[in-house]
Amino acid sequence: MSERPVFPKDFLWGASTSAYQIEGGAEADGRAPSIWDSFCKLKGRVDNGESGDVACDHYHRMPEDVELMAALGLRAYRFSVSWPRVLPRGRGAPNEKGLDFYDRLIDRLLEKNIEPWLCLYHWDLPQALQDMGGWTVRDGAGWFADYAALCARRYGDRVKRWATFNEFSVFTLFGWAFGWGAPSIADRASHLKAIHHVNLAHGAGVDTLRALVPGASIGAVHSVQPMRPETDRPEDVEAAALFDEHWNRAFPDAQLLAHYPRRIAEAIEPYVQPGDMARIARPLDWFGLNHYAPVYGRRDDSLIWGFGFGSPPAGMKRTAIDWPYDPGCFRDTLIDLTRRYRLPIYVTENGYGTKAAEAPDAEGRVADPERLAYLQAYIAAMAEAKARGADVRGYFVWSLLDNFEWGGGYGTRFGIVHVDFKTQARTPKDSARWYADLIRGG
Repeated sequence: MSERPVFPKDFLWGASTSAYQIEGGAEADGRAPSIWDSFCKLKGRVDNGESGDVACDHYHRMPEDVELMAALGLRAYRFSVSWPRVLPRGRGAPNEKGLDFYDRLIDRLLEKNIEPWLCLYHWDLPQALQDMGGWTVRDGAGWFADYAALCARRYGDRVKRWATFNEFSVFTLFGWAFGWGAPSIADRASHLKAIHHVNLAHGAGVDTLRALVPGASIGAVHSVQPMRPETDRPEDVEAAALFDEHWNRAFPDAQLLAHYPRRIAEAIEPYVQPGDMARIARPLDWFGLNHYAPVYGRRDDSLIWGFGFGSPPAGMKRTAIDWPYDPGCFRDTLIDLTRRYRLPIYVTENGYGTKAAEAPDAEGRVADPERLAYLQAYIAAMAEAKARGADVRGYFVWSLLDNFEWGGGYGTRFGIVHVDFKTQARTPKDSARWYADLIRGG
């Protein structure tokens, strides 16, 4: 396998982060709590009782982080706006200091010739809106459209690449069905309402951006991890099929094919009003793919839908955080998505997590050979997919920085740049140096 696959000169190389995972400044300059601030206060929900209160302190160290991006040669940076930072109550009066932060970030990125890719929602719903029903009420679509309008008017003169949401299926499943993430609800009706109202919010957001940002290139970011049954028992096969519809189909099918997948459609029908599917299926310019590994599903009656996570086959290679390691699945996913949805694909997340105590050695080097090997293998698989007809146009590594990894706290590291969370010192890892060389050679 070549370590340096060849990509076109216009192939876009970048890195991704999210606001709650890196910004910190939880109470700085008028920011109000999100549902993740609230979730982190629940005992036992996050490893070691940690939170994103400080995270990477990017809110105060943003200029240093943009310098890091420039040094790596990144051509694009996908970040999210913290909704409760710019609209503390979720709606109504904006917070000028919060808006100013993203003005400064965008301007610095452009100064360094790094294209800003702005994602409006990466899981941090304002707690004030959750208190009013959050995504379980249809009003959520209007709240989101108003928030999108605020950002479009403020940043649309400089930002042309927009994503509405990040990983619709993951935050709705984990937050409203499994109860494992914010806002920690496990209820079928609430989950179905959240699916549909988030889809409506997406459609409303697309229309808002089209109206307010001339030349906007708009997409949505989906987690697509092909679902396989743990065993060939009929109950596991059926559970995995339903799991697949919830994880991989409920959002892109609705948004791009104007219908819900078969198993979900009947259950969600009571919440669908005339004209809703047309409101959801608005024209898009690109498909954002977050991919890490296939998922193995099984029957699990302890969870509300009767499906849950199974185990990969014995002997299958796994990453340091026990996720399957399958570059071929990545290749095939890119090909399949090109055929199914017929949109250009940008890989908006892919990367390697570890629980190892990575740290600079005496010479200041952070060796991460497993991550480096993973990136080499997965990027080579992406090149193979492209050669076989996948319309993939860019790749954003997850993640630029070690960060707050949701329920895993700070014990799981995905960054190509090491962060010492005591001192906030940043140190590029070997994987970052390899990635920089790849970009320069691309």
